[in-house]
Amino acid sequence: MDHRSAQSDIEERVIGEEYKIWKRNAPFLYDTVMTHALEWPTLTVQWMPGASRSTSNDYDLHKLLLGTHTSNGEQNYLMVAAVKLPTADTDFVENSLTNPPSAKGKIEIKIKILHQGEVNRARYMPQNPFIVATKSPCADVFVFDMSKHPSVPSAGKGFCPEHHCTGHSKEGYGLSWNPHRTGQLLSGSDDAQICLWDVNEAGQSVPCVASWNGHLDVIEDVAWHQQCPTIFGSVGDDRRFLLWDARANHTERPMILVDHAHDDDINTLAFSPQNEFLGVTGSTDATVKLWDLRNTSGAVYTLRGHHKEVFQLQWSPCNESVVASCGADRRVNIWDLSRIGTDASPSDVDNAPKELLFVHGGHTSKVSDFSWNTIDPWVFSSVSEDNVLQIWKPADFARGQFPVKS
Repeated sequence: MDHRSAQSDIEERVIGEEYKIWKRNAPFLYDTVMTHALEWPTLTVQWMPGASRSTSNDYDLHKLLLGTHTSNGEQNYLMVAAVKLPTADTDFVENSLTNPPSAKGKIEIKIKILHQGEVNRARYMPQNPFIVATKSPCADVFVFDMSKHPSVPSAGKGFCPEHHCTGHSKEGYGLSWNPHRTGQLLSGSDDAQICLWDVNEAGQSVPCVASWNGHLDVIEDVAWHQQCPTIFGSVGDDRRFLLWDARANHTERPMILVDHAHDDDINTLAFSPQNEFLGVTGSTDATVKLWDLRNTSGAVYTLRGHHKEVFQLQWSPCNESVVASCGADRRVNIWDLSRIGTDASPSDVDNAPKELLFVHGGHTSKVSDFSWNTIDPWVFSSVSEDNVLQIWKPADFARGQFPVKS
């Protein structure tokens, strides 16, 4: 056995032991945990808006947007799953990998739409959740109206999105709907280009209405500002954090350019939904940085709690100071920015960063994406590269009182 193989075996044993410890402590750390094995991995997950209460009052029915990442030429799908979340009176912790019959009624795939290639990312339009945009290994961005597709593909019917959005020459992951203007879709890809489309009244082939070229390498993510309808940001492998105004004529000169914003590739960014001046970025350097958009000469603060690449960021829908991140270290971290500048409390665990509110340690592989439920704002969904989808809600005592390390 060579050194590399031995190191891999040791790492697998450590991961296995960590998972056993997490599983043993899960009933104390969570109000709800559901673990579901998908047929194929998914790189994307997003809670869809709305929920309905069961007639028995013991669960609420939510929906999740997913997409497959198959191999060996297997067909890929854009999917919607139904999730039965227990109400407050029926909180539970259940591992569906060890109890499949019960779990079948908790998480179930309800809609499958044929997709060309793997689904790198899928996001619904805020103004109309039936409209979903996807990115894949193809350079084009696809837009589906799910109300026009059957719950299972019709026999003999092939891949048929409502729109093919053209303009990119390579694949990518960055995708963002304008929360203020219906139909405006933003994308960033490996061709170092940002494209904007308006899918209102568009035909099947939709050319971009504008494009920007301020990056020097792969663009990993784009995001619209949450208060200003023409402002958006972009980050990429050139370690740049750029801020743009769609009204400006300068397609190669952003309104703000932060060079060397991180020490490695920047994979994700998010703007605060409550504070117009705050944004966060996450990097392969394992850090999350907080930025004040009024002064970007340096980050306001650097959050250090991940041990590998940070893949995704999302702000809490209800708490201005709370943001979450996921990454290659198999963790989803929840941060409380209001603790920045405060003294560490005696209850801090293992010298954990004082801003670290909670660590979800239930995954045994890289966490590709996660989503914060807007109906029940402490419920999360997260997906990892080993086909696992988890639905979880930290216990009451773990929220906002002291850091908990799972």
